[in-house]
Amino acid sequence: MSKFNFIYEDPTSALQVTGSTPHGIYDTDSEFQTDSLTVCKYVARKLGHPVMQLEFNSGSMYACFEEAVSEYSQQINHYNTKNWMWEHYGNTATETGMSSTGSHQAETPNGGMSLFTLSEQYGQAVNLGGNATMFTGSITLTGSQQVYDLTNEGNFESSVTGTDRLEIQRVFNHGPAAISKFYDPFAGTYDNIEMLDAFGFGNVSPAVSYIMRPISYDLARANAIETNDLIRKSAYSFELVNNKMRIFPRPEEADAGNKIHFQYFKRDERIDVTQSYTSNKVSDPSNIPYKFITYNGINSMGRNWIRKYTIALSKELLGIIRSKYASLPLPNGEVSMDGEALKAEGREEKANLLEELSLFLEAVGKKEQAITEQEVANAQQEVLNKAPLKIYIG
Repeated sequence: MSKFNFIYEDPTSALQVTGSTPHGIYDTDSEFQTDSLTVCKYVARKLGHPVMQLEFNSGSMYACFEEAVSEYSQQINHYNTKNWMWEHYGNTATETGMSSTGSHQAETPNGGMSLFTLSEQYGQAVNLGGNATMFTGSITLTGSQQVYDLTNEGNFESSVTGTDRLEIQRVFNHGPAAISKFYDPFAGTYDNIEMLDAFGFGNVSPAVSYIMRPISYDLARANAIETNDLIRKSAYSFELVNNKMRIFPRPEEADAGNKIHFQYFKRDERIDVTQSYTSNKVSDPSNIPYKFITYNGINSMGRNWIRKYTIALSKELLGIIRSKYASLPLPNGEVSMDGEALKAEGREEKANLLEELSLFLEAVGKKEQAITEQEVANAQQEVLNKAPLKIYIG
């Protein structure tokens, strides 16, 4: 009688698979149940059965098959995490444990803290989107006073309390446009009005002698005036700290009573403070809600990798079993077991398969695909640069 309690025999029914795997991850996956039989027989033949006796039962083979499928799923989930982690920040984490499986779907950029979510905040800040209202307000200048408490001294379109945080978006402290300083204010009078209106200059217009000059002349002149005003006649600027606005330069006594107008958001209205980004939300790869991929959602390329990995796991397991005894006694001597060789071979195959899959996933990742597209575009441009242009005669 053999020293081993379990000897492999080909399975005969898919019903044998259910309940035979350690974790039961794929117990409800009918394709996993069916393929377990064929994979089990395939691996057994690769290991020498029925010519050679295999010292484990089909249940051990099912365990190797389950591990191979879950390992493939893990590698794919690692790939998705590296490529789509940014899209998951702030989303609800709904992973429910090892018993859960799910189909792998293409990610769309609409996560809780995704690019679109952030761009809405940025667009709102420059009044190009969002749903927060931008209000207007003003402060009345006091001679020699440089710091103004907006909560107490500001005039606001909406009520502001001491707990409101303001975000000042724009202060209307700009001087008149440079165009108004070098156009002739009297050109648009009397007989010139109709001609100037025809050119679209309106009430503020250049003199007639400017009309035929290149636009670059006006641009250069306006730039010179604006640079002069910036350096020699600095307009008001400001800084805002804790609802207190500091005005630069310090207002003079002659400025007393004048007003500086501004636009502002209430911070709590611009940022959705009701949305939690800390409670049960994705914050790092440990709580990203990727589940084990269902076996019926894996294509033939993935299943081929799984079969090879199952063989490697089975070799390692058989090697561990046979390593329990270095040799077996026979009537005229003993026979050496190949346990250590099988273990080494199985582990090497596992490492090679994981490396192969990792390199493949890296090659099809977002970064490498972008680099490939860039190289293709550059190559196409090189071809076009060398193509002769047609000569037209007519």
